[in-house]
Amino acid sequence: MSGAVEPAIREGGPAPRAGTRQWAALAVLMLPVLLVAVDNTVLSFAVPALSLELAPSGTQLLWIVDIYSLMLAGLLVTMGGLGDRLGRRRLLLVGGAGFGLVSILAAYATSPELLVAARALLGVFGAMLMPSTLSLLRSIFLDPGQRRLAIAVWSSAFAGGAALGPILGGWLLEHFWWGSVFLVNVPVMVLLLVFGPLLLPESRDPAPGPFDLVSVGLSLAAMLPVVYGVKALAKSGASPEALLCLAAGVLFAVLFTRRQLRRPTPLLDLRLFRDRMFSVAVASNLLSVFALVGFLFFVSQYLQLVLGLSPVEAGVRLLPGLLAQVAAALLAVLLARHIRVPILISAGLLAAAFGYVIAVGLPVDGGAARLVLAFAVLGAGVGLAETLTNDAIVGAVPPARAGGAAAISETAYELGAALGTAVLGSVLIAVYQRDLVVPTGVPGEDAESARETIAGAQSAAAGLPTELATTLMDNARAAFVHGMSVTSAIGVAIMAITGISAAVLLRRRRG
Repeated sequence: MSGAVEPAIREGGPAPRAGTRQWAALAVLMLPVLLVAVDNTVLSFAVPALSLELAPSGTQLLWIVDIYSLMLAGLLVTMGGLGDRLGRRRLLLVGGAGFGLVSILAAYATSPELLVAARALLGVFGAMLMPSTLSLLRSIFLDPGQRRLAIAVWSSAFAGGAALGPILGGWLLEHFWWGSVFLVNVPVMVLLLVFGPLLLPESRDPAPGPFDLVSVGLSLAAMLPVVYGVKALAKSGASPEALLCLAAGVLFAVLFTRRQLRRPTPLLDLRLFRDRMFSVAVASNLLSVFALVGFLFFVSQYLQLVLGLSPVEAGVRLLPGLLAQVAAALLAVLLARHIRVPILISAGLLAAAFGYVIAVGLPVDGGAARLVLAFAVLGAGVGLAETLTNDAIVGAVPPARAGGAAAISETAYELGAALGTAVLGSVLIAVYQRDLVVPTGVPGEDAESARETIAGAQSAAAGLPTELATTLMDNARAAFVHGMSVTSAIGVAIMAITGISAAVLLRRRRG
């Protein structure tokens, strides 16, 4: 089975059910998902240590953090189409080998430029991993009920990786050097390369058509400027650079769309969006991630910079929310047997809105328990909605075209993450900067640093007299918490509108 293309389903007959070997293959597919999720969160803990050792400039540090997601998002469509043609297992194993080797390069980087290059390559190989895992699930689990359960387990790996990242990163940095956060990738990739050829079947589109290099170029020209522009908006507001990137990305996206709709065998089948369930599922998927990442943008800062918890303590406080996300993903499979899927998707989105409701008006002191509850409700809603939307996306296509559908799902994920930080993060920073009162006596450079972020205020306070430092931090915490409340209120509105819209648009669909 390890070298075979997925079997054909007898016309009119029931889909074959997965056995022990297929469920073991699912465990293998969870490895790269877990790893990419850990990699998304663990680096933030290593930034202070690597900054001291490599001394990057401010621009270099931004590229070290951002280049990974930029390359990952930009190449997902290309890699989805490539997997359909060359074979998804083959692309997954190539991506795994490259990810492991480049992780070693990143761990022992001796200059900022080398680390930026390594992070870029990690994004390239990461783009090979993600569409391949979801599209292989579509090929391995042909029974709809089993496929939904497999996707729930696959989705839970994202939450598990996000939970493990802060705790693992904090522990590693307490015992080892900053490069250790990259070396954890290596043993996981070794397991993938050992068991992948044994347990994963090969699958590809039997009649994919020619590989359209023009479409590849247009997809890159659309995605890279859009993701970069969104990140630039989050950092510096509506600057000419950010707006120019967004405009260029939109222009190339229009050209890409027109080309795909005219070709008989497109790189990305955008005709799928004519199906209302598919299009609503993609939008709901994007906005679920938007809600989760936007919330995570301020929750870690609140726990560490407002309440004064250590990174490990803050990571532990996030566990209930991430466990709730896992539990809701698995519960979605049982609920979908008795409740219509559109109702469940809408319910998940509205639960995410209610999580934001709980976060509105958090106090400056003693709000940890309430924040944990808010994140648990939000995580449960996102876990419920994401499992069913991912299932709807990959279930809308035959197994042969699963790579394209998986690429759409993963692209929605990456755009949702970028927009969550850009939109909600920008609102939070804007309110903080408007409300912060810098006390008289703070030197000009320190005052400017404090006005940028609450982390800058903490850094400025470290060099001030005790009374002045206390006043500055009290004002900074109050301004930040007010920004959280405004941001949460916007999150409530966006997710409530999304949940209600999903219910209205899908009200006539069955099953």
